[in-house]
Amino acid sequence: MDLNVILSQLETVGEEDVEELLRQYIRENSHTFSFDPKEESLRIKLCQSVLSVLGRQVKPGCQKTCLETLRILSRDKRVLAPVATREGMLILGGMARLKAGRDGVDNRIVSREDAPSEEEEEEERVVVVVEALKCLCNVVYNSPAAQQVSVDVQLADGLCATLRTARTWHHEVGLFTLRLLFLVSALRPDVRGVLRRELRAVALLTEVLEHTLGVSWVGPYECARPDPQAVAMPAEDNERTMEALKALFNLTLSDTGGEEDDHHFRLIAAILRHLLMLKTETEEKTEEAHSHAINLLNNLPVSCLDVLIDVPVQGGLEMYGGKNMDAVQMLIDFMEKRMDKQGSNYKEGLTPVLSLLTEGSRQHREIRRYIKAQVLPPLKDVKIRPEIGTTTRNKLVRLMTHVDMGVKQTAAEFLFVLCKESVDNLLKYTGYGNAAGLLVARGLLAGGRGETQYSEDEDSDTEEYKSAKPFINPITGHVEEPMPNPIEEMTDEQKEYEAQKLVNMFDKLSRQNVIRPMGVRPDGTLAPLEETLCDQPEDSGSDSD
Repeated sequence: MDLNVILSQLETVGEEDVEELLRQYIRENSHTFSFDPKEESLRIKLCQSVLSVLGRQVKPGCQKTCLETLRILSRDKRVLAPVATREGMLILGGMARLKAGRDGVDNRIVSREDAPSEEEEEEERVVVVVEALKCLCNVVYNSPAAQQVSVDVQLADGLCATLRTARTWHHEVGLFTLRLLFLVSALRPDVRGVLRRELRAVALLTEVLEHTLGVSWVGPYECARPDPQAVAMPAEDNERTMEALKALFNLTLSDTGGEEDDHHFRLIAAILRHLLMLKTETEEKTEEAHSHAINLLNNLPVSCLDVLIDVPVQGGLEMYGGKNMDAVQMLIDFMEKRMDKQGSNYKEGLTPVLSLLTEGSRQHREIRRYIKAQVLPPLKDVKIRPEIGTTTRNKLVRLMTHVDMGVKQTAAEFLFVLCKESVDNLLKYTGYGNAAGLLVARGLLAGGRGETQYSEDEDSDTEEYKSAKPFINPITGHVEEPMPNPIEEMTDEQKEYEAQKLVNMFDKLSRQNVIRPMGVRPDGTLAPLEETLCDQPEDSGSDSD
């Protein structure tokens, strides 16, 4: 239908005719995401007209139709000016039952515990709230002006008031409330501090997770073990869980501190451990939920990671100080799945779990020992290059030379920490060629250790490794088959000619700045060769006559 026709009739027809006009527009544009620029001014006027209708006292059915229309229009960033105003945002906030300020929220139409006289009418009103929340999500996401207005009308206060009713809310009301909170906290960093300090949003979201996941506490920071025979977590619960995790991720990005924060972070770590033990209706959704949990764990202080392994009621393995390694094993399994995923984005999908395991291993000896036993078991077969094969070690060593700098550094750092930041131990498992990038970045080309202090227990080499060690090529990290000597049958004159030819080639490349000869300073860092030669100590013990 022509927009001019709709606009000419909206202001004059009755409520039922308004619904019919807008329903026809919805049918024609429900799957439209790219709009005609020539009709931009008409769509702006339609936004204004729809808001005008919503500002009147119309029935829930008409409100729903208006909001559906506005949701379609809000996909176009260029027509949101009428909505991105104080009046427009207050109308949508009212439809979503989000009160401005900190007076709370009217939940009479979103609570399942209420008993309305007309159930169908109640369902209509719930749909209105959901549609209003969807519109707000679109508008806030697409309009910087609306983001500023949402701060001015204290939208975050109303969202946090809604969080307090999480035990009674309708699924979609909760889902889009959490999504809107995520968007506000993502797009307005200045609001994060208000949400965290003044509105206690971290504690509220923690309670949402606790209720949604059905957590039962058996210790200060220990959740009861999930029943292996229990049904998988419903898809709706999983959706709300992931939205809550995303919002918590934003709120924990900033620097925090204090006993109260530490308490909440430990509660979150315990709930995330519980989540890692759960499965949803599909393997894909389970992996997605675990991914969000890992992202959030990376934001928590590393001291809180002991909650993952310190579960006295459930016990643990004696060889790892009585610590429970179930959650760590889930993280290792997740890491291996992401490494095996064909065509995956390693930077987004793999580096978070590698970073988490790295920091956990650096700070907690039991975690490091458990992971190393699986990732870097004692070497036996050293006839194959460390990057060739299907073991976890082989895959990680291959990542040390990945084209993405972030992936390469994260994988190398993980293996380095498992080796207690010992250069010699790292080279044993990876070879010098694969580890060179890390050693250059850390200034450890001359050997030595990193700065972190580790326990004094040493790795025990296998008899197979000890016998093969003298024959291992330190660059490739494996025993190479003897190669024929290319200069064995050359005369001295031929050898001298080839040597001079090689020197000339290097000299030409160096003068053309194609290559630059480098050397290693005494402190293990790289420098131009002429500088490193100057740094060499003079020979004070000369025996010359």
